[in-house]
Amino acid sequence: MGITNWNVMVVEDEVDSMELVQGLLQHHGIHCFGATSGEEALQLLETERPTLIIIDLALPGIDGWGLLSHLKSNRTLSNIPRVALTAYHTAEVANQAIEKGFDAYFSKPLDATSFVRELQGIVGE
Repeated sequence: MGITNWNVMVVEDEVDSMELVQGLLQHHGIHCFGATSGEEALQLLETERPTLIIIDLALPGIDGWGLLSHLKSNRTLSNIPRVALTAYHTAEVANQAIEKGFDAYFSKPLDATSFVRELQGIVGE
């Protein structure tokens, strides 16, 4: 499956960050849709099956860590690659993200030249 066949969910509560991530994906022909909270993401996942889920760690309500836990414990969702995204970058948070089950970790601001290329490696393109 080429990247133009992807359907990526972006879970981000900040409008500017949502627009930036979706803009980068759309620039490469990748279809994406957004959720502004963990709760909204779980609701959308009742009907949507994304290729990849990009999750901001600092969400209101169910945060990125809680959403990850829900995804890992659900058999139909547990195999979807999950990418952590945060503005609060530390090496410790990066290590925790991978150890707890994210497939990749990116800090804000994103590096536009490598972001999609790295996502291709995660999805297996």
